Amino acid sequence: MLPEHKSVSIIVPFYNEADGVGEFYKAICAPLNRLPDIRFEIICVDDGSRDGTLTQLLALAKEDSRIRVVELSRNFGKESALTAGLDVAEGDAVIPIDADLQHPPDLIPDMINAWQQGAEMVLARRTDRKADSLLRRKMTNLFYLLHNSISDIIIPSDVGDFRLLDRSVVEALKALPERQRFMKGLFAWVGFKTVTLDYSVASRAHGASRFSGWKLWNFALEGITSFSTAPLKLSTYIGAVGALCTLSYAAYVIAKTLIYGVEVPGYASILVAILFFGSVQLLSIGILGEYLGRIYMETKQRPNYIIRKQHPAQMEP
Repeated sequence: MLPEHKSVSIIVPFYNEADGVGEFYKAICAPLNRLPDIRFEIICVDDGSRDGTLTQLLALAKEDSRIRVVELSRNFGKESALTAGLDVAEGDAVIPIDADLQHPPDLIPDMINAWQQGAEMVLARRTDRKADSLLRRKMTNLFYLLHNSISDIIIPSDVGDFRLLDRSVVEALKALPERQRFMKGLFAWVGFKTVTLDYSVASRAHGASRFSGWKLWNFALEGITSFSTAPLKLSTYIGAVGALCTLSYAAYVIAKTLIYGVEVPGYASILVAILFFGSVQLLSIGILGEYLGRIYMETKQRPNYIIRKQHPAQMEP
């Protein structure tokens, strides 16, 4: 074991997870108790829950000194909750994990072992996505294919937020000033020495996914616009091709008029041309709007989250 690797912070975002708090606590304690040489803190970030999640977390914090509850002032979203956890974590390494137990806590000892062997980031990669619907699996694969085709930053497919981050990686992430945070992309952007471990996705322990198709679409759009300007270039190319087609058609009409005389233009062809080029213009404006919107949000410099109150558990020296 490397002597400087002494403590690990587990970050767990919670949002309306009251039905599963106890089950998660039992599941996370089992592997942690098998590692007596490692000091742990479990950072539970309550992301504005409206049920009894916070009450249960505070009760657990009174029973287990390793638990540290970070209460956000409202629901800021998972990316912001994860950012809050990274900002307050004190461990030499940090492991984000979901509370629904689809991320297996039993993988944590293997992740720590890989870290102790010199890895600075240990990825947990799903070997299957049977827990997801067929449509969701197809759309997820399409996202990874599209993103990695147009971006210089390659996001490993089937790898989520469940991973181990060395303190050096955490500090690099904390130094990034952007407000619109797509964490999977930021994890890939910072680099560092990486090792990958495989795991099978378990069925969700309780509840259902809160990511609807619309939210997933917006999440994917966030990822693409965060790490690639290809959509802007694409709109330029579409405009160039459209202008070339228009000039070609205009030359054809002029030549035909000079040879065969004036012809009454067809209503259908004019309508199709207007609708086509109007749609191209609206598409281009929409792409520009996405990037302008990101600039607008960044210039506000609002914090990613606001902590209403912390219920700290200091790590033992």
